[in-house]
Amino acid sequence: MEDRDIGVDASTPGVHSGLQPADGQETRLTGGAGAFAQGDGPDRAQPPKTKGKRRRKRKRGHKVFAREEGAPAGASAMPVAPKPAVAPARPVAPPPMAQRREPRRPQPFDLPVFAALDLGTNNCRLLVAVPGRPGQFRVIDAFSRIVRLGEGLAASGSLSVAAMDRAVEALKVCADKLRIRRTASVRLVATEACRVAANGEDFLARVTAETGLELEVIDRKTEARLAVSGCGSLVERDTEGVVLFDIGGGSSEIALIDVRGRRSPRLASHIVAWTSLPVGVVTLAEKFGGRDVTPQIFAAMVDHVKGLLDGFSGRDRLNALLDGGRFHLLGTSGTVTTLAGVHLDLDRYDRRRVDGLWMDRRSVDAMVAKLLGWDFGQRVGNACIGADRADLVLAGCAILEAIRAVWPSERLRVADRGLREGILSELMGDAGVWRRDWNAGARP
Repeated sequence: MEDRDIGVDASTPGVHSGLQPADGQETRLTGGAGAFAQGDGPDRAQPPKTKGKRRRKRKRGHKVFAREEGAPAGASAMPVAPKPAVAPARPVAPPPMAQRREPRRPQPFDLPVFAALDLGTNNCRLLVAVPGRPGQFRVIDAFSRIVRLGEGLAASGSLSVAAMDRAVEALKVCADKLRIRRTASVRLVATEACRVAANGEDFLARVTAETGLELEVIDRKTEARLAVSGCGSLVERDTEGVVLFDIGGGSSEIALIDVRGRRSPRLASHIVAWTSLPVGVVTLAEKFGGRDVTPQIFAAMVDHVKGLLDGFSGRDRLNALLDGGRFHLLGTSGTVTTLAGVHLDLDRYDRRRVDGLWMDRRSVDAMVAKLLGWDFGQRVGNACIGADRADLVLAGCAILEAIRAVWPSERLRVADRGLREGILSELMGDAGVWRRDWNAGARP
């Protein structure tokens, strides 16, 4: 039999549910607070002769004989079946008021919310997150859409109406997501397309008017630093040098990182040289063609990017580390994540399997050759490429090959993260959320 005080109908275990005893029965508390036991007595009990009311002894397991109201003393009693005793509920101990309250882990509603938006030449991406362990955070909302804002920009020098329309529609989705959140800090940035377009400022004014979002156009150095900040956890402790690259739609950022000696919590503080190439997958594909790419066209793409890298004065800063086993490349872009997905032969892109993946030199060679051997239809049919990237992926591979030629490495680590994650890391670090006392004002 279910205990009515602690069963599914009770509001609080150990607290009386408000049920009353049957007429003619008497109850008393026993066995702890909130528990009830029924009154009963021996079968052969005699009614008292000197009082008008019969006193009854309680004895568990016996019937109770009660005299009908108004019956004379000594009249025969009618047996009344006892109500089964309710099992005693576990007593609820009062909280020890004198004890000192222990520190409490912050609950989700206590955590401040941060957001980062990156409007690039090819993609519009949003991340909303709350802080986790020191240096980490947990994503609670995200959005990503290929908008090709820089489509035709290299030829015309301006953003097209169709491209701006696509971007604004994506930004409206981002604005709706941000509107329902109470964010502690937000940073919304735009990169190469808005930097170089003649009508970039007009487009940003339109974005504000139609979405309420005010985008900040960041310079190339800031873009490179944020990309590095977003990948700090992927550089292992025994690493001495890294060339991190972010192949974008309209530009490609490259940072040389020397982490010998004592490492700072912010990886960006170890950048010893950086550059931003005015070429990305969209601009390179538009220049050489991205749909039908022959080996000769691909080689011309690689040579073009190599020529741009020749002008990078700091390219030799890590040469002393290139031959050691503690140097590697770290790529954060759609190009390297696509290569990783093809390498893993995924039926559907899975970020959990791609982010942080190591690929050796032979595996990268094999994947680039495989993609170059596919025609446009085969690239479209691959689940990790699709129609949106089919005409861009080989341009990205050409930029990757030029980077590998300048900084040869036996290992490439793939990062499905970058600028947005860097923004979040810096926002949270500046807010001090990873200090030990950051949640001192959290709810009790």
